[in-house]
Amino acid sequence: MTEHENAVTPAAARMSAIEFARLGDGEVAYIRQIDAEAAQDLFPALTGLPKGIDLYAVVSADGTPLSLTDSRNSAVANAIQNDLQPVSVH
Repeated sequence: MTEHENAVTPAAARMSAIEFARLGDGEVAYIRQIDAEAAQDLFPALTGLPKGIDLYAVVSADGTPLSLTDSRNSAVANAIQNDLQPVSVH
């Protein structure tokens, strides 16, 4: 690869999967709307969640679940209280 080709290669193409997963670690929290089944997958200790409800998960940049709530505003507030920049995931 020439020096010019390397200069125009996107940074993400040069990052390993682990480096990419750590991007934003300790700085960013992803807010994701999920259903009860997905919540139980992320938080195995949860039991008895009613089906058909929407919940909001706060997850770290590497996908580690941090918190769960029934309000997007609460999820954003949780991220901010933990000095993380909230980002929505669709």
